[in-house]
Amino acid sequence: MATQIIFGTDGWRGVIADDYTFENVRRCAQGMAQYLLDTNQAARGLVVGYDTRFESDLFAQAAAEVVAAHGIQVYLVDKATPTPVISYAILDQKAAGAVNITASHNPPTWNGFKVRADYAGAIAPDGLKMIEARIPAPEKIKRVAFNEAVTRGTIQIFDPIPAYLQQLARLVDLKRLRNAGLTIAVDSMWGAGAGWFKNILAGGTTRVVEIHGTRNPSFPEMHSPEPIRPNVDHLMELVTRKRADLGIATDGDADRVGASTEKGVFIDQLQMYALLALYLLEARGMRGPIVKTLNTTSMLDLLGKKFGVPVHECGVGFKYVAPKMLETDALIGGEESGGYAFRGHLPERDGIVAGLFLLDFVVQTGKRPSQLLAHLFDLVGPHYYHRVDTDFPADQRAAILQRLQDAQPKELAGFGVTGKNTMDGFKFLLNDGGWIVIRFSGTEPIMRFYVETTREEKVQALLDAGLKLAGLR
Repeated sequence: MATQIIFGTDGWRGVIADDYTFENVRRCAQGMAQYLLDTNQAARGLVVGYDTRFESDLFAQAAAEVVAAHGIQVYLVDKATPTPVISYAILDQKAAGAVNITASHNPPTWNGFKVRADYAGAIAPDGLKMIEARIPAPEKIKRVAFNEAVTRGTIQIFDPIPAYLQQLARLVDLKRLRNAGLTIAVDSMWGAGAGWFKNILAGGTTRVVEIHGTRNPSFPEMHSPEPIRPNVDHLMELVTRKRADLGIATDGDADRVGASTEKGVFIDQLQMYALLALYLLEARGMRGPIVKTLNTTSMLDLLGKKFGVPVHECGVGFKYVAPKMLETDALIGGEESGGYAFRGHLPERDGIVAGLFLLDFVVQTGKRPSQLLAHLFDLVGPHYYHRVDTDFPADQRAAILQRLQDAQPKELAGFGVTGKNTMDGFKFLLNDGGWIVIRFSGTEPIMRFYVETTREEKVQALLDAGLKLAGLR
């Protein structure tokens, strides 16, 4: 019996050699090809890219064979490439979208089939459903031999890097960063971002020291290539050992970013988002709406009030963030997982640009990262965050959902509950301006519990309260 393929936040992900097989990748590729044909987009062609995971290059070839068999021009990247570079190639090639073989930050046994629209951002939920509905049975797959399609020119292998580097030079003063005389520690997490910061910043007085900068699909020394603790602990050790001025980590496909202060202290994802917004608003004097998912920081609301810009909240995932950014001409959009997008670039996560912007914030202000964090807290007050991911009994999913739907707590861990938001999961608003979010992951079979509060000593108690609400403690 054929695997039932259900598209989640960005497309489809599965466990390699279990449900993530060449056959199922080809089925997804045919669904994407038929979607382009049915929506009259096929004439513009499709970019196909891949990351450094196990056999991603071969899965990408399999997808390209199917798309080409439908008479659609394929632009196939010539090497493992960061997701934001692949997304930018959509604009450069004027293509109808992209298929990217990557599981981003998932554990090493996973791979994925990520899809992007012609505006280089996530496809909206209705579009994802249309692709999913067009995924055929295995016996109905159409394909052409890879070498034959290359010879005919239906599959064109190309280098997407030059166009992206030109875009970087438009976004930030790279010469200023190269000649800043700083030491930057980088953890590329064995992924597609390997070597990027070193190459971009080469040629001046700035020095880049990198770890995990080669391809290793098993992602040793970390649970998964996600730039959060404890995966980034090696980066923070490198920062202190090399006396670096800043630490930057990118995930497996370099669309997410993590950072460390010069003291080897992790800058969490919510702090990072607030710092990037502050950089654009204060250091660069830019103005425009902010788009955030409901599980990211309330510091953005406070910055919005201070700088007179609106803040829009949406569901979790760039399938919600990207359309809202386009609708509102947002200055910045982002989510809790460390993915941030910027006006004038892409409505899409870009860990490379985000890392360069944080570096530019340091260079422009002359403040060290810890001083920038202190400045942020001076403006909006201290905020503390943590997230817990946990397994749950699969047969209890419906019961957990019902329990959370019925929950009407008056207080949690000593905080009064002032509201409940069920836009995407369950968000309980607290009287200190903090919150708890509980939701099922859209990319893995786990539950996520998120907390932000103004009182650091209350973080664990709030997480415990969330687990208890769900009946998992």
